[in-house]
Amino acid sequence: MRANAVACAQKVTSAAPAKVLTARTRRTRTTIIRARAGAKTDAKKSEMGTPFSTWVLKQEMIDTIDNEHAIVLQSISVACKQIASLVQRAGLAGMTGLAGGEQNIQGEDQKKLDVISNEIFCDTLRLSGRTGVIASEEEDVPVAVEETYGGNYVCVFDPLDGSSNIDAAVSTGSIWGIYAGDSQCVPDFSTETPAEVEAKCVQNVCQPGENLVSAGYCMYSSSTILVVSVGEGVYGFTLDTAVGEFIMTHEKIQIPKSGKIYSFNEGNYDMWTPGLKKYMDSLKTGGKEKGTKPYSARYIGSLVGDFHRTMLYGGIYGYPGDTKNPNGKLRLLYECAPMSFLAEQAGGAGSTGVGRVLKVMPEKVHQRVPFFTGSSDEVSYLESFMK
Repeated sequence: MRANAVACAQKVTSAAPAKVLTARTRRTRTTIIRARAGAKTDAKKSEMGTPFSTWVLKQEMIDTIDNEHAIVLQSISVACKQIASLVQRAGLAGMTGLAGGEQNIQGEDQKKLDVISNEIFCDTLRLSGRTGVIASEEEDVPVAVEETYGGNYVCVFDPLDGSSNIDAAVSTGSIWGIYAGDSQCVPDFSTETPAEVEAKCVQNVCQPGENLVSAGYCMYSSSTILVVSVGEGVYGFTLDTAVGEFIMTHEKIQIPKSGKIYSFNEGNYDMWTPGLKKYMDSLKTGGKEKGTKPYSARYIGSLVGDFHRTMLYGGIYGYPGDTKNPNGKLRLLYECAPMSFLAEQAGGAGSTGVGRVLKVMPEKVHQRVPFFTGSSDEVSYLESFMK
């Protein structure tokens, strides 16, 4: 009995250290696993709630953009805040209605806020000191920034899209795209004539959308939302008026691959091509899934508002050409290319009906093209009727 007891005691004693080592090993392994999990969590940590200025600085820090690009983006956000304030006070401040019968280069009546918004964008970009050429939908030709303020980037913009809706307090927005300037096209104010300077500005601006380094829009509605991409996904920021800063509320926006919402002005149906008419008729019987629930129609008449809804819910937005306007009414540089850039960054598509918008080489600064954008499957389905 004693021998057995001693043997058992010796066995327990000799085994004890082994149990202690095992426990330590397990604790160590657990610590390592937790540390690794923590590192992964930090790497995937959500950026929701990040101020726009902080996010831009982070993009610069990780070399997604350079310092000049960051300053241009910050300047645009300032312009959007100013315009948002004006839009909200338009009725009270007497800024609704036409601007004294003025028209822009396309012969369209200009609203008072069109003119003011254009001045805000131009002044803010010029004073940033980081843009060499700026081109507005409201201006006849691109403008070269004076050498004392000039930078390397080219910015194209529609300062107030959907301004015809202002008087009815319907959502409007600003759209912009940023290109890297061509060093061979930098105007020389000291030796070149105004015509030569203008020619170089046009050459700098007329780039295909696939050359865009960033693009975005700001929607002025029940809230002010700024959506932007620098080529690494699409992010949305909502203006917090209490602190005067855009705060991230939409992270890595992805357009659903398909969606049963279409946004077209069907008032022009009789002027459409036979292929487009067949496409529209098919949506009312379920589209690809013929015989199923028809698509829903949603049309605001403001590109930014319609596009933003399409980004979030999926579906398709279209402004086609017709017998009256064969190339539609949307501008390639100021509207179609920036929005197509955003759509593709979010997993969607932008098309002229027969090919990618981003592949179209502009022949003139105010060129128009038919435009369809949204869910990739929906755009592909439309193209099957157009080709």
